[in-house]
Amino acid sequence: MNILALDTSTEYCSVALWQDGVVKEHSELVGQKHSEMLMTMLDAVLQDSGFRIQDMDGIAFGKGPGSFTGVRIACGVAQGLALGANLSVVGVCTLEALAQASEHDKVIAALDARMGEIYLAAYEKNMGGWKAVNEPCLCAATDSPEVTGEEWFGVGSGYSVQDAVLQARYGQQLSGVDARAVPQASAIAQIAAIEFTRGNAVDAALALPFYLRNKVALKTSEREAARATVARLVT
Repeated sequence: MNILALDTSTEYCSVALWQDGVVKEHSELVGQKHSEMLMTMLDAVLQDSGFRIQDMDGIAFGKGPGSFTGVRIACGVAQGLALGANLSVVGVCTLEALAQASEHDKVIAALDARMGEIYLAAYEKNMGGWKAVNEPCLCAATDSPEVTGEEWFGVGSGYSVQDAVLQARYGQQLSGVDARAVPQASAIAQIAAIEFTRGNAVDAALALPFYLRNKVALKTSEREAARATVARLVT
């Protein structure tokens, strides 16, 4: 199975190609230049592997939460690619992607949501996948949901901006923290591979961003713009 994955939910832009368990990834710190860099990076990953978009079995993307604009870019491009090549799509929660990349079995993932808030979810490894102990939420760090037990690992930019509060909140329940971790396309591809195998992919037209602060679907004009942007990859 070949899966092309992308994420633009943070200041990083990453793309990955999953080939039967082997993942090749390209990730760059691009600030707010995702729309300028993403297609070039996607093109490079495909060319390096000798594939075309038509050789993929599906498209995966980081559906959020994260940067409002970034999440919309990822969803729009994933839809455009999938529609042009007649492929199905899997959207992956960025907080779950953080858990996947952490190499820990119990994870409290937190992303900076600006305005003094964080996006947070707690996950436990379950049958090769992840079970949400606390579903993704938007909250002040002081109001972050409780977890039971110890040996939780904290991951994500939320710990960079709210470290003292989160450390006080979870105390000795945390075995460690990686505040530098960001959602990456490689982890999104790994999670998506399971979802594709389970038959949980959807038609490209049904792919939606995941907003916790403001749940808004892509506009028709944005979908059309995304299709035009990716047209050269499917010709």
